[in-house]
Amino acid sequence: MGKQEDYVLRALEERDVRFVRLWFTDVLGFLKSVAVAPAELEGAFAEGIGFDGSAIEGFARVFESDMLAKPDPATFQILPWRGEGPATARMFCDIVMPDGSPSYADPRHVLKRTLGAAADKGFTFYTHPEIEFYLFKDAPQDGAEPVPVDRSGYFDHTAQSMGADFRREAITMLEAMSISVEFSHHEAGPGQQEIDLRYADALSTADNIMTFRTVIREVALSQGIWASFMPKPFTTHPGSGMHTHVSLFEGDQNAFYEAGAEYQLSTTGRQFIAGVLAHAPEISVVTNQWVNSYKRMMVGGEAPSYICWGHNNRSAMVRVPMYKPNKGQSTRVEIRTIDAACNPYLAYAVVLAAGMKGIENGLELPREAEDDVWSLTERERQSLGIEPLPKSLNEAIAIAEGSELLAETLGEHVYDFFLRNKRVEWDEYRGQVSAFERDRMLPVI
Repeated sequence: MGKQEDYVLRALEERDVRFVRLWFTDVLGFLKSVAVAPAELEGAFAEGIGFDGSAIEGFARVFESDMLAKPDPATFQILPWRGEGPATARMFCDIVMPDGSPSYADPRHVLKRTLGAAADKGFTFYTHPEIEFYLFKDAPQDGAEPVPVDRSGYFDHTAQSMGADFRREAITMLEAMSISVEFSHHEAGPGQQEIDLRYADALSTADNIMTFRTVIREVALSQGIWASFMPKPFTTHPGSGMHTHVSLFEGDQNAFYEAGAEYQLSTTGRQFIAGVLAHAPEISVVTNQWVNSYKRMMVGGEAPSYICWGHNNRSAMVRVPMYKPNKGQSTRVEIRTIDAACNPYLAYAVVLAAGMKGIENGLELPREAEDDVWSLTERERQSLGIEPLPKSLNEAIAIAEGSELLAETLGEHVYDFFLRNKRVEWDEYRGQVSAFERDRMLPVI
């Protein structure tokens, strides 16, 4: 048993931990949890905890359902919202087959495999997410429009603000779990918040995002309100994105930085962006995986609708932020399509894989979009070679079904299950009669 496992076993005694929750994520990005007694943990480190994989979305077919959850001791944390008395801790797990081989249905393994492929070429992938979400006064009620907790706007400071109190408590809880927060503020929509997590390697960030969502919901419930990461809960207010700043490092050097280059952006950085843009249509089904995701990406909203890049251009899909003098290590690229409801393990895996393809194939970066892309006419966009992103989940699925990059990155099992699930979601949505149709047609037809 290694040092990390020993540390965890000692911490169980010292902190009076009575329950340990083993967390893992299904293919769609929903958090799963099984609680074990501390006495079982030594065996769990050695052999894993058995569970029926057929009960978890996308994990296994019934006739091959036995799987094991092996806790990762590096992710051990006490859950601060469990209050006084005996403590409860959590660890993320890697899912393995009975013979000890990794489960190819495990999203965490998909990301680890993609990070491993980048590491073989000398790169470490770092990410920094800006996570947006809404706070509502009550839990969802049968399709009714939710009521936001306030009517504030972007960066507003309001006396006696429920959002400010909420953010303070949530950040305190996140930092108690060693998740560093860089910024927090009120976003543009009523009741909409943003909390930005500090830069970390992509696997740690994905684990942190799953923890973040849980903490946000727990704090909201403790305050008698409801938190939602739904990409577009309101027709007339902005959607919730998860803009993510990314960079590749070679050792301790930022591979995206080149002194004297345009925007101080290296050839590697430019090729990475070119790869993301080239594969943008096919990875969209993962970075924006819900029917509702494409309502956020309608033309004229805050979210990108077209495949282009720009320097400090917030209408572009990929933005190169302003260079800070003497801060070459902070050179980065912002991916603005990703929304707050994705599976972060799969989303970061496909973004990295697309960027790496750009580097491997030496792709040329297309011309920069200097204008507000939303304000251009269709003809102007075509003349600039700016193509649209998929306009619906259906369109994204159709493109993804022919994608070698997705099949290779996700692996056959995840690729097949994910797309089958998305196709069912689209078919169910297509059959629903909406309030829009009733309001528009019942009075006149």
